[in-house]
Amino acid sequence: MKKNKLQNKFFEELRKIPIVQVACEKTGISRNSVYRWKKEDPSFTKEMDRAMSEGVDFVNDMSESQLLTMIKEKNWGPISFWLKHRNDNYKNKVEITTKEYSEELTPEQEKIVREALELSSTIISNHQKNDTDKNNITTISGNNDKGQESENSNN
Repeated sequence: MKKNKLQNKFFEELRKIPIVQVACEKTGISRNSVYRWKKEDPSFTKEMDRAMSEGVDFVNDMSESQLLTMIKEKNWGPISFWLKHRNDNYKNKVEITTKEYSEELTPEQEKIVREALELSSTIISNHQKNDTDKNNITTISGNNDKGQESENSNN
């Protein structure tokens, strides 16, 4: 019975701050115990994942609230952050301009152009992958605390 009480207290702490080490310190449970329980008990794993998800949602809500407060105070950094992440008109862009020439490229020039285009597509792909990874990290749950679908995936 004591084990269940400790686990429940651990889950409560995870809901407040979704960091395993912090929840362990607050409850006096070792990280080894937590990860052993997680490995051995599927119901513990499920509840831990749920508590972590709720904790992340809580921190995201707090962060967005603080961000909006700073925007209302006309703080340029948060304004810029919001626009770059929420408005396509302010996102970082790659612009490629060329002048059209009537002469043919030499084989060496063609090779350089191909390599440059391949490199730029790799950079763009990696940048888009990183943006997707960041969104996946911040969006663990698709539901907010009211059970409604959230818009976190648009971050």
